[in-house]
Amino acid sequence: MKKQILTVLFVYLLVFKASAQVSSENLFYMTDSPDSFGSFRENLSQISIVCPQVFLISKEGVLSGSVDHRLLEMAKANHIKVMPLIVNTGFNSVLLHNIVTNPEARKRAIGMMLLYAKQYGLDGWQFDMEGLNITDRDSFTSFFKETATALHQQKLQLSAALVHTIENVGGPTAYHSFLFENWRAGYNFKELAEAGDFLSIMTYDQHTRRTPPGPVAGVDWMERIVKYLLAEGVPSQKLSLGIPNYSVHWFPDYTEEKGGFSNGQQIGYTAVQYLLGKYDAKPVWNQKAGCNYAVWDNDGVYEYIYIEDAQSLKPKLDILENYKLRGISVWVLGKEDVAFWDVLKKETRRR
Repeated sequence: MKKQILTVLFVYLLVFKASAQVSSENLFYMTDSPDSFGSFRENLSQISIVCPQVFLISKEGVLSGSVDHRLLEMAKANHIKVMPLIVNTGFNSVLLHNIVTNPEARKRAIGMMLLYAKQYGLDGWQFDMEGLNITDRDSFTSFFKETATALHQQKLQLSAALVHTIENVGGPTAYHSFLFENWRAGYNFKELAEAGDFLSIMTYDQHTRRTPPGPVAGVDWMERIVKYLLAEGVPSQKLSLGIPNYSVHWFPDYTEEKGGFSNGQQIGYTAVQYLLGKYDAKPVWNQKAGCNYAVWDNDGVYEYIYIEDAQSLKPKLDILENYKLRGISVWVLGKEDVAFWDVLKKETRRR
């Protein structure tokens, strides 16, 4: 009897643990680097989709790139979908305009997507075409719809990594207006969601080298983005929450061309620990943003780091659960706090 009770209790605990986890399609971006490859290899069991950043598109719609055979072999053995990114070099807006407004370039690109998919045994593609001007909104939407139709006919998936937005107006400052016209307003979120399989919303970067120091993606900011997109008609199960696992360091900089200026640089968690140790800086938790930050005095000039780590991941995953989203899209493998994977495993169940 005692043995039966213990067995029942054990089964109950397993079921309770599984029910406490949120089902998540865990998409991870990957660069062609040793750190990124190593992180992928070490964490296969927690990855649903890998999106290697290895293909570029020219103004004539020519795709160029390749996929590491080792990635393909490991992905297949571990039931991980492979959906490479298609990137306009440097997120150049003129290049992107030339692509999306040229019917022949669009047709050529779609044809090459199908050929590469067959060559490498891909599961689909993700558009990562940034720097999209408001005037190219309809052309980009048409290109995406044409691509989705062609890929779906071959049982391939299509998604897009899209720059965040929180409102359909220019905003309170000239900086906000610049972002709106040149980075945010070119995406018709509702129509893109209807045509594609899902959308990865880049909630990062809330603050950049162009702004004062601040969170990479504060949870309050991320929630505003999610609420806006759901109100715009994007179904929750087609929305993948973009999550940064890198930090940003703000520091004084100088070049002969610019003179002195404030700069910001994305850094990995190893570099975060190095800087904190070098300057004896202590991280402080920002409750509103849901992340740690640190400030130190470097010979009279303050430097800042806003930190993404295992602690900041948990409140982001709460958004995933609270709004019943499809999953997460994490930039980028190789930059993360090693404890990131422990939190992810505890809080989510890969689907």
